[in-house]
Amino acid sequence: MTELGAARVAVYLDFDNIVISRYDQVNGRNSFQRDKAKGLEEYPDRLTRATVDVGAIIDFASSFGTLVLTRAYADWSAEINAAYRGQLVGRAVDLVQLFPAAAYGKNGADIRLAVDAVEDMFRLPDLTHVVIVGGDSDYIALAQRCKRLGRYVVGIGVAGSSSRMLAAACDEFVTYDALPGIPVFEPPPPADDEPGPKRRSGRKKSVEPSEAADDEPDPQVAATGLLTRALRIGMEKDDADWLHNSAVKAQMKRMDPSFSEKSLGFKSFSEFLRSRAEVVDLDESSTTRMVRLKDKA
Repeated sequence: MTELGAARVAVYLDFDNIVISRYDQVNGRNSFQRDKAKGLEEYPDRLTRATVDVGAIIDFASSFGTLVLTRAYADWSAEINAAYRGQLVGRAVDLVQLFPAAAYGKNGADIRLAVDAVEDMFRLPDLTHVVIVGGDSDYIALAQRCKRLGRYVVGIGVAGSSSRMLAAACDEFVTYDALPGIPVFEPPPPADDEPGPKRRSGRKKSVEPSEAADDEPDPQVAATGLLTRALRIGMEKDDADWLHNSAVKAQMKRMDPSFSEKSLGFKSFSEFLRSRAEVVDLDESSTTRMVRLKDKA
């Protein structure tokens, strides 16, 4: 019998999305399509590096409550996906078969996943959480609808391949890379014969993978700005200089659901705050840690 008030979680995995995004992340931008054209079996080392840990995803999802259903959407006849079938079935994941709907290979996972998720919310009114595994911006509308229907929405996507607008539409968004036990790889530099923009002669510039992919601001700088804004909002709201660090983190998560101190390389939020000593003061004299902006000292 289900415990009254217990959290009940539905998990939906756009499996192609997470597999391809992880492959490109660890092997270089657009490497999946290039290697697929030549034959992925020719690159066993790259496939091994890019292996997705399904257990880490499901274990994280289970931290929100009881898993009521877990579905993975993909073309399971494709060899790269078929290799995961045993692992998925072993974790009681329902495999939803999709087939490419056009020559360019679009398999319609986003449409089928969204339709199933909305149907499940009406069919299972006791669902409290919806976990969407996939960083595609096509899921923004689904995340917004789930929230309007009273569900807590968690997004999981690969860093560098996830829509920031999707992250903002979720209640919480985490990168696959930040999940416990997931190894961090630096993608190799592009080969000279790989397609892409040529550098100007006489100039040498190193382009980081994240910069090449999204041209996004430095995540450390962005996190500092987020921290500063959260503190200013908290001070204005509570009319106090010192704020509980847990309240500050909660406000940061509300402003940017993708924020995670672990994805920035810190073991705890307190460690993150200590690294911003030029911006904030942290009082750790008691078990209740307090923080304030430097300019309010």
